[in-house]
Amino acid sequence: MNTKLSKWLFHSLCALLLILAQPGKVRAEGTTLRVLAWPGYADANVVAMFERRFKVEVEVTSVSSDDDLWHKISTGKFDVFAVNTAELQRYIKHNLAVPIDLGNIPNHAGQLPRFLNLAEIPGLVHHNNVYAIPYTYSEMGLIYNRKTVKTIPDSMSAMWDPDYRGRVLAFNASNHNFSVVGLLMGVQNPFNMNDAELGQAAKQLIGLRRNVLTFYATAEEAAALFAKYDIALIFGNYGAQQLKTLREQGADIGYIIPKEGALAWLDCWAITPEAGNKKLAEQWIDFMLEKTISQQLTDKHGLANTITPFPESRHNDKIIWLEPLAEPIKRKELWDRIISGDSPETF
Repeated sequence: MNTKLSKWLFHSLCALLLILAQPGKVRAEGTTLRVLAWPGYADANVVAMFERRFKVEVEVTSVSSDDDLWHKISTGKFDVFAVNTAELQRYIKHNLAVPIDLGNIPNHAGQLPRFLNLAEIPGLVHHNNVYAIPYTYSEMGLIYNRKTVKTIPDSMSAMWDPDYRGRVLAFNASNHNFSVVGLLMGVQNPFNMNDAELGQAAKQLIGLRRNVLTFYATAEEAAALFAKYDIALIFGNYGAQQLKTLREQGADIGYIIPKEGALAWLDCWAITPEAGNKKLAEQWIDFMLEKTISQQLTDKHGLANTITPFPESRHNDKIIWLEPLAEPIKRKELWDRIISGDSPETF
């Protein structure tokens, strides 16, 4: 081998070794944690704290919808992800989530009472295995205008009160509206209603139309309408976040969990079978349950956390966690007819 070629090979090898030696550039399997989460669930400062403590890298990918989450988990490679309890079931069914070792989640013991018995939360425990740990939630309570509502309501039925004709903001969604009416009707399972129950609920929702100024879609839209019109009641689909938005614009409002109970979504951390280092994924979950980390979720994003009580919530409030719907297409068909103006006689 000639001298020039030897020198070139020597320098090339040295350069390659330098690249490989740079920290963070090339890591062994399991030393980079791949997180899939909703915006605000894994802020940059939180990620940096975790990286420093555990001497690893964290790659965070955001999702924009339940469909987006399903697509990314089904086609990509992630270690840990945030998912609501209703959606979690299909991940378990398709072997896209694995059991979690509670021994590696000591901060679970510090969660609020309603989150301590995981078996009581629908969908988290299968065959005595825990598949997800609660992280953040929001009840869909009733928001009322303190300036115009003199008697604090105690039920969602207040939205039908003739005194509030044209002064109610309801949410434009088939799933939650039928479930709310199901609760008022006292059906056994508001997520699995038979045709007769759905028909009766549809007639009640038609009756609600005379009280509704409009059916809103976003928290920002509801806040803008509240500022412009004489609104008495709002169905708080976005819960704590919605209260934060309204109060930041100066709204004088109160909030109640109705006596029949409030629907609520619950987002949890789950682990995929793709996890290169399952214990590291469990350490992430435990880290996110530290009090200061969870409190940031509330202070910065207005989301209730599972460690510190939300100001408007009480321990004995009746919360009904969302479950998969048995008849989503039927609800959507009925809802489209309701908002298009069909009369009660057609149902």
